[in-house]
Amino acid sequence: MTTTVRITWDAASARRARRQFLTRPAATGTPVADVVGAMLGAHAQVLSAAELSVGMRKDAVTRADVRAALWDDRTLIKTYGPRGTVHLLPAREFPLFSAALSAVPTGPSPFPPDVRLTGEQADQVVTAIGDALDGRYLTLDELSEEVVARTGPWAGERVMPAFQDLWPRWRQVMHRAGWAGALCFGPNRGRKATYTRPLPEGPEADPGDALAAFVRRYLHAYGPATPQHFARWLAAPPGWATALFGELAAAGRIEEVLFEGTPAWVAADDTDFPQGPPPGVRLLPYFDAYVIAGQPRERLFPGAAYARALGGGQAGNYPVLLVDGVVAGVWHQRRRGRRTTVTVEPLVRLTARQRRELDEQVERVGEVLEATPELVVGEVTVGPHA
Repeated sequence: MTTTVRITWDAASARRARRQFLTRPAATGTPVADVVGAMLGAHAQVLSAAELSVGMRKDAVTRADVRAALWDDRTLIKTYGPRGTVHLLPAREFPLFSAALSAVPTGPSPFPPDVRLTGEQADQVVTAIGDALDGRYLTLDELSEEVVARTGPWAGERVMPAFQDLWPRWRQVMHRAGWAGALCFGPNRGRKATYTRPLPEGPEADPGDALAAFVRRYLHAYGPATPQHFARWLAAPPGWATALFGELAAAGRIEEVLFEGTPAWVAADDTDFPQGPPPGVRLLPYFDAYVIAGQPRERLFPGAAYARALGGGQAGNYPVLLVDGVVAGVWHQRRRGRRTTVTVEPLVRLTARQRRELDEQVERVGEVLEATPELVVGEVTVGPHA
């Protein structure tokens, strides 16, 4: 008889923290891309947040090192990742991300019929984006002109509601173009973002094989997890995720465990967990991968943190203070020239040791951002995304 492995929250959070370099930062010689790969991407809608996500996990790295990996060495790529949001991804792993994300089914279009693109139009736009960006760096306006010229006036009609404005119809599928490898971000031209076509980093991956590998990578970083957790992380249909997990279980690729008494999954033969909880104090920025993917949320955001740091149920709206692997406060940094003020609002009483670790974390924030930091312990008065 097979004995089901039983895993506690403390053990799970200890392993997640260790595998994401939150228990012990990655050594100086570890490539930046390896740190980003361990997270399955660093959220980069605000690039400074991605720089902090990486820098708080790797010794001696600064924002300049992250930008060098992105724009000079090209070991990182800035493009659309999980949930269609902007991420930094390891360039060498982009074929895996591209095949897996492109294979995730999308839900119904949020736009009315007279606004949305047909399937044929969407394919035309993705092809036009890739052709326009091949070997070129274009601003959004320049790219829009190229897409319309390659498809038709319908693509440029300003009918897509977004941020109290109307965007051209073709922009509905920018994330799909990113997943398909037709588009990624280039260096800014002044204050304007540019886009280009990513350089190929190896052969294309088979979608089925890529999805299997992607699930195992996710479970390695964030397991134990349920299909519902995986679907939430990807913004994918829960029924599809349940069927996918069933197929992988039948093939022996993933293994069922009991996670705090509830059935969940890990990669097959990956049932070694440390004793937890992970000790220590950490500062994590907006939309850090640890809090976005970490489930169940009521465990990761215990007590007062659930109301204070989730921001209406959405993880990542606030930078968070971690104490022993769980959210125990929020923080905010305001930069003025070469100085930055880091205001930390703990939701628990910190011990003397934890306060010393907080001081060290604030110093690390300053190193990453190449600024001189000042710590203020008190209420964070700004709202989410500030």
